[in-house]
Amino acid sequence: MSSRRPFFIDTDTASDDAVALAIAFARDDLDIVGIGVVAGNVPLDSAVQNALYTREICGRTDVPVYVGAGHPLVFPLDTAQHVHGRDGMGDIGLDLTGRQPEPGHAVDALLAASHDHAGELTLVTLGPLTNIALAVRRDPTIVDRIPRVVIMGAAADHVGNVNPVAEFNMWVDPHAVQVVLDSGLNLEFVGWDISRRDAVIVPSEADRLRAIGTPVAEFCIDIQATVARFCAEETKLAGFDLPDPIAMAYAIDPSVATETRRMFLEVECESSVTRGMVVMDLLGFSRRDPNALVVMHADHGRFIDHLEATLRAPVG
Repeated sequence: MSSRRPFFIDTDTASDDAVALAIAFARDDLDIVGIGVVAGNVPLDSAVQNALYTREICGRTDVPVYVGAGHPLVFPLDTAQHVHGRDGMGDIGLDLTGRQPEPGHAVDALLAASHDHAGELTLVTLGPLTNIALAVRRDPTIVDRIPRVVIMGAAADHVGNVNPVAEFNMWVDPHAVQVVLDSGLNLEFVGWDISRRDAVIVPSEADRLRAIGTPVAEFCIDIQATVARFCAEETKLAGFDLPDPIAMAYAIDPSVATETRRMFLEVECESSVTRGMVVMDLLGFSRRDPNALVVMHADHGRFIDHLEATLRAPVG
């Protein structure tokens, strides 16, 4: 049995997803058996090209990238290009065309990986949960083969970044969220509240990290250009935040979390006011058994250690 941990990553690749992928690519102890792409931050074709570009700049063209769902289960797709740029990567002029993904669908690739690595596979989701819901619907027994699913999504303090109470990934496809919450998968949520509090990169820190000087360091900081403006103007943060990277760091190293809680979660699918809100039963009023573990607090310093190690790592 390999000592490398098998990971499958599902992503709507834009600027913070790319950094999360870079963190995973830099780890010698991970076997990234596949990357599925889903529409979310950007339309599907852009998300695929962004994943392929990130794979290339990190020297990891050995990792297969598969095309997944191009739209949510019920709602039309709404993107976050106003946050991440039209191309999803900060609109800094990267050549994000012409690269070819693997043949086959991301859902099929995830199901195959769940068989090939049954009982060992970690699934990390960085975007809307559409591909995961489709996989559960296709084969509900997937829950018996994947022991751990780490989800970047929701917010334990119920403060949103797309409406007053919803985090973007959950808002894009709340019906998929409900399928996943009801599935029996072993879910672990790292919410936008964690990013907002524990994964903000202030300008001086961004300058220090970029000055590491590797191509990956420059790439990971430069593609945050439009996100930094959005954070300054809309979410009122002291710098840009990195929700997907801190979720990935936690997936790799659970000690990044300093407090977790098991709770019952459900999602709002109907209301136009609170669409996508993942309601966390903090006080147990529902009397329902917990269906997820939620990261409540994380260690900023430990996260930065993971990020800095990534930016210093040799490529390939």
